[in-house]
Amino acid sequence: MAYNLILAERVSQILAGVPGIVEKKMFGGIGYMVSGNIACGVNKDDLIVRVGPEKYQEALDQPHTRVFDMTGRPMSGWITVAPPGYADDRDLKGWVKMGLDFASTLPEKP
Repeated sequence: MAYNLILAERVSQILAGVPGIVEKKMFGGIGYMVSGNIACGVNKDDLIVRVGPEKYQEALDQPHTRVFDMTGRPMSGWITVAPPGYADDRDLKGWVKMGLDFASTLPEKP
């Protein structure tokens, strides 16, 4: 399994109607982008969230989160949320909103 299709559908439903959202398959998963910047994504059964440097430690202090590291080099400002951390719809919406809020502050990429 490349990525959890049920989780991807849940994220897509949360982002439905948000202007400028683009879904893009990448790195064996799917990313959700706003203005060319990744806000969040799904890789295997994990939710990936771009929280930014200011909320990074706060996000890592939450249950079921860990440093995002696909290549052996941890990516600061990005976290991974394990399934128990997004099982509840309210929790998933919170994580997706956090990623969307941060990505929306970044300059648009062509």
